[in-house]
Amino acid sequence: MKKLSTYIMLTAALLLSLNVFSIPKLNSNPSASATIFLDFDGHYVVSGMWNGGNPINCIASGMSDPQITEVFNRVAEDYRPFDINITTDSTKFLAAPLTKRMRLIITPTSAWFPGAGGVALLNSFTRGDDTPCFAFCDRLGPNYPKAVAEVCSHESGHTVGLSHQSKYGADCTTPIETYNIGTGSGEVGWAPIMGNGYYRNMTNWNNGPTPAGCTVIQDNLSIITTQNGFGYRTDDYGQAMNSGTYSLATLNFSLNGIISTNNDKDAFRLVLGQNSNFHLTAVPFNVGGSFPGANLDIKIEIYNSAGTLINTYDPSETMGLSIDTVLLAGTYYFLLDGTSNANIGEYGSLGAYTISGNSGTLPIHDISLTGTADKTKHILNWNIIADEPIKTIIVETSTDGSVYTPLVSVAPGSNKFSYVPFKDKTIYYRLKVASILDQTMYSNTIVLRGETNMGKSFFVSTLVKNEIMINAADNYQYQLGDMNGRMIKAGTGSKGINKINFNREPDGMYIIHLFSNNKKQIERIIKQ
Repeated sequence: MKKLSTYIMLTAALLLSLNVFSIPKLNSNPSASATIFLDFDGHYVVSGMWNGGNPINCIASGMSDPQITEVFNRVAEDYRPFDINITTDSTKFLAAPLTKRMRLIITPTSAWFPGAGGVALLNSFTRGDDTPCFAFCDRLGPNYPKAVAEVCSHESGHTVGLSHQSKYGADCTTPIETYNIGTGSGEVGWAPIMGNGYYRNMTNWNNGPTPAGCTVIQDNLSIITTQNGFGYRTDDYGQAMNSGTYSLATLNFSLNGIISTNNDKDAFRLVLGQNSNFHLTAVPFNVGGSFPGANLDIKIEIYNSAGTLINTYDPSETMGLSIDTVLLAGTYYFLLDGTSNANIGEYGSLGAYTISGNSGTLPIHDISLTGTADKTKHILNWNIIADEPIKTIIVETSTDGSVYTPLVSVAPGSNKFSYVPFKDKTIYYRLKVASILDQTMYSNTIVLRGETNMGKSFFVSTLVKNEIMINAADNYQYQLGDMNGRMIKAGTGSKGINKINFNREPDGMYIIHLFSNNKKQIERIIKQ
C-alpha cells in the first residue's frame, strides 16, 4: 500500500452496500473462486480496522464507464497469470468464499486517511472478515484511469501478502527509493507494481528488495500463488514441438493465449505444402496504441521440423512484434515466450496475447517520423513506404512517453504537419497510420521541447487553402467574415486543435474573431 498499515483487528467488519449504480459488469476469469471486487459505486463501511472503528460513507467513484473499463482491464491483466477473477460484479464477490475474496473500494472519500493514494491491510485477503482496501481516486492526478489501476493492483497486492519494492544504491544500506519508480521510458519503460508505477508504461510483479533491506528479496509470484488459496491458471498451450503441438490449420489465423509462469512457453505448429509469403504479429493484451497496460514483452522463435532454431524475433524497443518473411514448404514451429528488455528481466513478463498470421505481405513497410522545434513551433515530417494507399494518418502526443492521445488527423497524402503547442515542456510524438486494408502501424517516437507561447490563447493558420486550423488553450467561439464585413461562418470549438472547412470560399483575405474566457483575439486569414 502507499502507506502500510499495521493495525490490529478490533472487531469484525460489517460491510453494507450503500447505493446501486449502473456499473459495467466485467469478469476476467469468471470460473475462478478467488475474487477481487473492484467496487466503483460507493459503499458504507463499518470496520474496527479503519477510521478508528467509525463508519466511512464511501461515495461512488464518479468514473465514467470507459474509465471503469480501462481500470478493470489494467488490473485484470496484472492478475491474468493467476486463477483469480477480477470483477466489477458484486454478486461474484458475494458468491466467493470468505477467505478467498477482497473488496477494493474506489472512492474520492479520502479525508479519513490523509497522504496516500490508497490503503490496505497486509495479508487481509484470507482473513475471512471482509475487511476492504481502498483506492482514493480524488488524489490520483491527470493520468486518471492508469493511476487508479496502479493503486488498485498495488493495494490488492498488499492484501495477498506483498510488501513494497524498493531501490538501493551500491552501498546496499538505505533505500534511494522506498517506492521503486523503475527505469526507462516509452513503451518498455518499467516499474514494479509494488513500487510506484504511475510514470511507466510497463508495470508487473517483481522479484526484488523491500524496505527491510537490499538483500531481503521478495518473490511476488511465489507469495501470491502459495499463500492465498489459489495458484496459477491452467496452461493453455504446451511447449513441446512434435506432432501433438497445437496445429495451425492455415496461414491465416488468430489465437489468444496467456503466458502464466516464468517457465511457460506456447508452441504452435504450421505445415506448408508450398513456398509462401507469411506475415505474423504477436501483440500483448493492452488498452491502446503502444501497448499501455501490457505486462508481457513477447519473444518468438521459429524452428524447423527437426527442432533446429531458424530465427529469433525479440525487438528491444517494443513489447509486441511483427514478422514479414517467406517460408519454404515444410513444417515449422513457433515458440512464444515472455522476454526481458533493457529495463527488466523475464521474471514478471507474463500475461495475455493475440498471435495472428496471414499469407500476404504487409501493405505498410515503414513509417519514419522526424521533427524539429523552431522557436515556439513544432514541425513534423514523415515518410511512409507502403504498397497500398493510406486511409488515415493521426498525429498522437504524450507528455510521459507511454500514454498517447490523438492531436490531429491529417490528409492521407500529407508528409508534414506543424503547429504551436501550448505545453512548454517535453512532448512525445508518433504517427498512427492505417492502410485501406485496415492494417494499422505506428511510427517511431520523437521528442521535442515546447517553449513559452507568450500568453496567446489561440494559434491560427493564417495562410490556408481548404481549411483553417486553430489550436486553442480552452473551449471557444468564433466568427469568420470577409473584408467587407460580411459574416461567413460562426460556431464553437473545443480545447486543442480544430479545423474549419474553408474550401467553398474564394481566394482572398478574411478576418476571424475568437472568444474564450473573456479573452478576444483577431487574426487575418489569407486563402490562396
